[in-house]
Amino acid sequence: MTSKWEPVSLPQWEMTAYWILSFSSHLYSFYQLHRFSKEHEVSLDREVQLERGFLIWGFKKDPTDFEWSFWNEWAWQSLLWSLIGHAVVSKLAAHFLPQFRLAVLMAYGVLSAAWLLGVWGLTLLMLHLSISLVVAQLHSPILSWFCTLLLLSTLNVTAFQDLQRGWYTSEDQYYLLLFSTAVCSLRCISFSLELCWRPLQAGGPNYCTPLEDKGLKTLIFKFYKLTAYCFYHPLFYNGPIVTYRDFSEQIEKPVCKVSVVDVLSGILRVFVWWCLAEFMIHFMYMHAIQSNETYLEMLPPWALGGLALALVQFFYVKYLVLFGAVSLLVRLDGLEPPNLPRCVSIMYSFTGMWRQFDVGLYKWLIRYIYVPLGGSRHGVFRKLVSTALAFGFVCFWHGCHDYLQYWALLNWIGVVVENVLALLFSSRPLHHVIVRFLSPRMQRRGLALISAFSTAFLILSNLFFLGGIHVGRVFWKRVFVQGWSSVAVPMVAFLYCFAQVGIEWDMR
Repeated sequence: MTSKWEPVSLPQWEMTAYWILSFSSHLYSFYQLHRFSKEHEVSLDREVQLERGFLIWGFKKDPTDFEWSFWNEWAWQSLLWSLIGHAVVSKLAAHFLPQFRLAVLMAYGVLSAAWLLGVWGLTLLMLHLSISLVVAQLHSPILSWFCTLLLLSTLNVTAFQDLQRGWYTSEDQYYLLLFSTAVCSLRCISFSLELCWRPLQAGGPNYCTPLEDKGLKTLIFKFYKLTAYCFYHPLFYNGPIVTYRDFSEQIEKPVCKVSVVDVLSGILRVFVWWCLAEFMIHFMYMHAIQSNETYLEMLPPWALGGLALALVQFFYVKYLVLFGAVSLLVRLDGLEPPNLPRCVSIMYSFTGMWRQFDVGLYKWLIRYIYVPLGGSRHGVFRKLVSTALAFGFVCFWHGCHDYLQYWALLNWIGVVVENVLALLFSSRPLHHVIVRFLSPRMQRRGLALISAFSTAFLILSNLFFLGGIHVGRVFWKRVFVQGWSSVAVPMVAFLYCFAQVGIEWDMR
């Protein structure tokens, strides 16, 4: 509630009740969504062509989540094998050529990109790297940002899209190039800004002044460092995002041995997460349902809640798989990847969601946008502007579609409101009243109640992101307009339980 407020433990019976209500509400709402999915399976199959299930006998599979289907297909087709190849090459280089390990990994990453993206795709990425490096030589963060935004904008130009599609025989190859280029742009701006702030020295990992930063040897060395960073294979296509400062500091250190038990347990965890994601799209056809507004209007209240929970939970499990697999390889190389996403069911604030879901992107935004623009060090107005521009960039980076604009705006408003409430409750008069009239346990219950409303709007904003404007609009109408007395009240009650579980998780 406030910066001075410290959560306290609640009675064991009370926390047990919150856990039971949270868990049972998930199961019951998922069951209701499953029933709706089976009742309308024939019509859904006719509309989206459900696939034959292979994980669960007798169940069909909802294939309409593009990202999951896309990365699954690429994994079995080539990425899984190229990642295994990276692990083998990395171990051999660390053993036989430790002083050239980074060069070997760079070569492997470039060759893998050429194999999967083709010569034209590799040429495009090298062109982006070269332009970014040339602009960075001017040691102007503003010019580096302008260059990156200009290069990113080309991803949405129809003429460029048609040209790049012409390089490939399938649409999936084009999208692989699109994702790779988008992630590469974050690495380019990370490298460029670090170079502007502390220029690299050609002789090694030290630093020099801009006056010393000249010559062909230095330029070649910078391009080598940038290429090694951008084409590091485990993180190349989808992240998670690691800043150049962290990458350069960690990749040069000797590789620590990782036990076989840790590797096998990591593989097992990723496999379990993958099975859970597959189970969800066999058991509930949430992506097919959310694509049709008619079904959204037909859903019973519990199934509607189950759809919202299923969409955000599937997104969470999906990124546990995508980030978990590559994070295991990153650790084998001696790097420390960002923490994996935290379960969305125990997220109870917009601020916490941004800090603890995509940790790598959050750190990137803080280092390269929020802090340089002033952040919280230069007054409330600068903090509002810094936060708005951070959300604005994320929206632009994802493609700046209309539903992304709603999502970014809702997140900005949510973060601002949470900060305003924190300031309000930390003000001396109100804080004194709270401490005087509310016990520590009642203060925690009050925080959970406020967090329940915050979580409701957090889920709504994520529905805009995951399903589009029509999904967010239907949920707003059915829950907050038509169902304010029948649906919203029990929903807030269950979200209150979720918030209490999240607070307890943070404490422990």
